[in-house]
Amino acid sequence: MTRFSFLIHATSGKARTGVITMKRGEIRTPAFMPVGTAATVKAMKVEDVRATGADIILGNTYHLMLRPGAERVARLGGLHKFMGWDRPILTDSGGYQVMSLSDLRKITEEGVTFASHLDGSRHMLSPERSMEIQRLLGSDIVMAFDECPRADQPREVIARSMAMSMRWARRSREGFDSGGEHAENAALFGIQQGALDEGLRRESADALRDIGFDGYAIGGLAVGEGQEAMFATLDFAPDQLPQDRPRYLMGVGKPDDLVGAVERGVDMFDCVLPTRSGRNGQAFTWNGPLNLRNARFAEDTGPLDERCPCPVCAKYSRAYLHHLHKSGEMLGAMLVTEHNLSFYQQLMAGMRAAIAEGTFATFAADFRRNYLRN
Repeated sequence: MTRFSFLIHATSGKARTGVITMKRGEIRTPAFMPVGTAATVKAMKVEDVRATGADIILGNTYHLMLRPGAERVARLGGLHKFMGWDRPILTDSGGYQVMSLSDLRKITEEGVTFASHLDGSRHMLSPERSMEIQRLLGSDIVMAFDECPRADQPREVIARSMAMSMRWARRSREGFDSGGEHAENAALFGIQQGALDEGLRRESADALRDIGFDGYAIGGLAVGEGQEAMFATLDFAPDQLPQDRPRYLMGVGKPDDLVGAVERGVDMFDCVLPTRSGRNGQAFTWNGPLNLRNARFAEDTGPLDERCPCPVCAKYSRAYLHHLHKSGEMLGAMLVTEHNLSFYQQLMAGMRAAIAEGTFATFAADFRRNYLRN
């Protein structure tokens, strides 16, 4: 069985559709990965996540290393068995979460020393330890350990950070490759850094190519720079990465972000937005997002989205979902999360079909006209 392969089946402009094949299954691209931070996609059972159309989910190295602990997960049979998900799992490296703990961490060439946000205990995360944790979890797609600086830092700060991330990328490669059986079955992705700077992004991409990875992520975006700046960076960043490898835009995003990024050649995404919004009463629809706490839905007997075939839209009214959220009932979070993840997977399926038919530009224009009209 193939450890890792990526075949592009069709293109439409810069947009690509294809399939990543791994030992635990195929991943259709463009792909959206629901986020399962602490070994759970919040408010969802794994079989329901799969039923939405998800081929792969994301687990979080930082949170799982702190609780329940990577060694414990390994003793319990690995992350797949622990959470009951038998398809591919991508784990992030822990770098982004550690960097967000600006008051609780210290960065050196060796790695990052930080205090747990749970109990204040001290930990060290290095490229080698990140690879070890992801190996203990049994991740299928392992992410290199990197630093993710804010995009508004001075260029020299971003350049220094990017250069260190590239040194860490090589150490990640070496640490992953020393992982025996896990390395023979899993894949390793490198992460391009450089914020919004085309020259630094090029330098980063060249360094990653030199090391060699199964796939390449675009890091350092969706960190407050805004959609216009993100798209301006995506106008060049994906093209700097190898054409024959998957390109993964980390932490993105809103439905219109996904369409614009696919338009620019991105293949993979993850974001907490559909699940977090589901818990907060925001539903995504083909006609734009809805705030179900709004009084105008109190007696609305229609489904969340007339175009959506998901079980929630088939059975429950906007009025009922409004009531659940106003009452603080957990079922409200569960149902809107299920719908949102279903909608995201329908969007990805629609994009894959349009690319295969060579009509992606028309699909994108129609989507934006309906989604952004309010």
